[in-house]
Amino acid sequence: MNLRIVFMGTPDFAVPSLKILVESGYQVVGVVTATDKYGGRGGKQLIESAVKKYALSQQIPILQPSNLKSATFQAALAALNANLQIVVAFRMLPTAVFELPTLGTFNLHGSLLPKYRGAAPINWAVINGESETGVTTFFLKPQMDTGDIIFQEKMPIGENETVGEVHDRMMELGAKVVLKTVQAIENQNYTLIQQEETLACPAPKIFHETCQIDFSKPIEQVHNFVRGLSPYPAAWTTLENKVLKILRTKKMIVEHNHPFGSVLSDSKTNIQIATNGGLLVVEELQLQGRKRMTTKDFLNGYTFQPNTQLGYEG
Repeated sequence: MNLRIVFMGTPDFAVPSLKILVESGYQVVGVVTATDKYGGRGGKQLIESAVKKYALSQQIPILQPSNLKSATFQAALAALNANLQIVVAFRMLPTAVFELPTLGTFNLHGSLLPKYRGAAPINWAVINGESETGVTTFFLKPQMDTGDIIFQEKMPIGENETVGEVHDRMMELGAKVVLKTVQAIENQNYTLIQQEETLACPAPKIFHETCQIDFSKPIEQVHNFVRGLSPYPAAWTTLENKVLKILRTKKMIVEHNHPFGSVLSDSKTNIQIATNGGLLVVEELQLQGRKRMTTKDFLNGYTFQPNTQLGYEG
């Protein structure tokens, strides 16, 4: 079977999947990615997506629609004459777009569907303390992340692993599963599995306002919250009316009578924060206006006052 593939994706997470297809000799006839955006210092630098940069390096035709329902875009997409479309970390597609190729459109999703449907599956798996996650390829349907499963692969989540670390391992696993899926479609050798709706749970988009840490919660939940948001968008609290991002922690399960959110520090190498059921040992943090630092480096330039209390407003 002669595959003509259109690949749709934007961030770093999608690049290994595109790269493995190109390096395996598949004909990628086009890439659809986000429009260029201004950013950087002063917002004056035009920034291209990671997928666009790779596509340019391989001289793959690129489409950057601002509106996926645009007749102009859909005509340009149809002109590529693809018979398979692959979506990795892109946007929801209109039905007319994902039904265009004769072999269909499949998506790579960063969870073991139907668990964690939505925009932030890796974050929520870590926040909820899951010990494993994985990737799923499935054919698109109009409802988000509900299509029939082609393949799934599991991977463990370490007790202290951050979402950034899980993300980086997952994008490599995802690329292998994308290749496996394309090979199966090419050979017409796969069996679809319908998703079990009773197991479904959401993974909605995460916003800065909802990333504030509540130190009155059990230490396990606080620790998982921190690592499930690190490095981005980052769990935060306030210190002297400044935003303090907590980026890496460990748990110290001990009894104590300190108020929740109070800081215990030797002002040299150690910061501990009182939570429900133990002390949260801070290993990396970032105070507003400063760079991300280890605790030791942070304490080289900062001394906590006695009875320092980190803020929380519910």
